[in-house]
Amino acid sequence: MYDNAERGRFELDIEGQTVYADYQRREGILVIRHVYAPPPLRGTGAADRLMHAVARSARAEGRRIAALCGYAGAWLRAQPEHRDLLV
Repeated sequence: MYDNAERGRFELDIEGQTVYADYQRREGILVIRHVYAPPPLRGTGAADRLMHAVARSARAEGRRIAALCGYAGAWLRAQPEHRDLLV
């Protein structure tokens, strides 16, 4: 995963396609606004892999995650090892 801070998004390149999560860093919080996977990658687990990396990054930075994106919120609630990060 690549933290494209200039664009405010985490990116994961898979087979020439980019899955990304738009974010904003606030004090102690990582706000996930939107998670996007190109149509050819939907249903392949690409967004899941990205979200695991996002959660690891938030934990390493000592941040919790505010998920404005429905997918990101549902994903965090479904992950016992990362659920504690959800604001």
